Amino acid sequence: MVTNTSGKKKTAVARATVREGEGRVRIDSQPVELVDPELAQLKMLEPFRIAEDDLRDEVDVEVSVEGGGVMGQADAARTAIARGLVDHTNDAELRDAFMEFDRSLLVNDVRQSEPKKWGGPGARARYQKSYR
Repeated sequence: MVTNTSGKKKTAVARATVREGEGRVRIDSQPVELVDPELAQLKMLEPFRIAEDDLRDEVDVEVSVEGGGVMGQADAARTAIARGLVDHTNDAELRDAFMEFDRSLLVNDVRQSEPKKWGGPGARARYQKSYR
C-alpha cells in the first residue's frame, strides 16, 4: 500500500510517499543522514523516535520539499512523515502518541509572515519622521 501526504510550515511544502520497504528515508532523493544541519535531520526523524523502533524497518519514505528555509522545510517534512506513518499504519495509538508529544506533528502550523506595507521598511515598522 502506498500513502501520499503533505505538510506545511511557513512557505515550505513537503510531500511524502510512504510504502512498504526496508527503512529508507529520502529527502529530495538523498538519504536523510546526509541532510545538513544535523538539527534539521533530527527534527525530520522525530516521528520514528516516537513510534515503535521496528516501524522504520518496515517502510520506505520519500519526501520532496520546496519553498521556505532549512528549518521550515524540516518542520514541513516532519509533519508529512508523521501523517504518512499514521495513514499507512492506520493506528489510533500512534496518532494519540504523536498528538500527545507535539500537535504540530499532525497539524500544519498556519502562521505566516505578515506582508510588508507601504510607508515603512517592514510589516509594522514605519520610516522615521523628520521635523527639521
